[in-house]
Amino acid sequence: STLLASSAASDVYKRQMRAIKTAFFQMLLFLRKDMMLFAACCSPVLIGIIFKFGIPAAEEILNRYIDFPLIRYYEIFDVLFALLTPLMFCFTASMIILEELDDNIAKYLLITPLNKMGYLAARMFIPCGVAFIVSAVLLPVFSLEQMSFGKILYFSACGVLQGCTIALLVITFSTNKLEGMGITKLSSLLILGLLVPYFVPGKVQYILSFLPSFWMGKAIYEDSLSCMIISLVCFTIWISALLKKFLLKIV
Repeated sequence: STLLASSAASDVYKRQMRAIKTAFFQMLLFLRKDMMLFAACCSPVLIGIIFKFGIPAAEEILNRYIDFPLIRYYEIFDVLFALLTPLMFCFTASMIILEELDDNIAKYLLITPLNKMGYLAARMFIPCGVAFIVSAVLLPVFSLEQMSFGKILYFSACGVLQGCTIALLVITFSTNKLEGMGITKLSSLLILGLLVPYFVPGKVQYILSFLPSFWMGKAIYEDSLSCMIISLVCFTIWISALLKKFLLKIV
């Protein structure tokens, strides 16, 4: 009986893996037909080129008129790029999920071997994994400063977690793509917590300590391992709470 149970569990697992793989490739086919979402996935390269060449050019122009050395903020620009790259992938995933929820396609998929977590894996978690790889590859290419391998991994991981947080906010509190785009714009402001440790002095900056990006900025500004850990814990709390709420939404 133990062998039969183990075999049955293995068969269920294999069916779910096949369902996840099929659902992910269906998502790619859908993406190819929507040029706006396809462009969003390609935009990190364009953003990287703008950051790599545009910011030094802007600094050169600024230095002709005012003494404002942007070079001291190069690391901030690198982190912003690391956050924006996964955000584009997660935005794409959230728009596809919202469309499927609006068209009731998601409800049909949830009663297949895919189930809820398989659906999220195909639509959100795999794109997040792809976003991490793309970010880790593009970051050293377009970064303004040399960074260690550890920092590349940390920035890329935080970028994916931030993108996932925003995507979950969008799909949890939106009912259609139009609302989703509006909430995406508003929730993208969560990234600005990154700038607080640099520009807000004293203890007043801790008002925004509930934002994971605040701890990420503090970790970079103070080169603090403890703040890095806090940022990851904070991201985990946000994602866990939003994931639970979204799963209740699609019951």
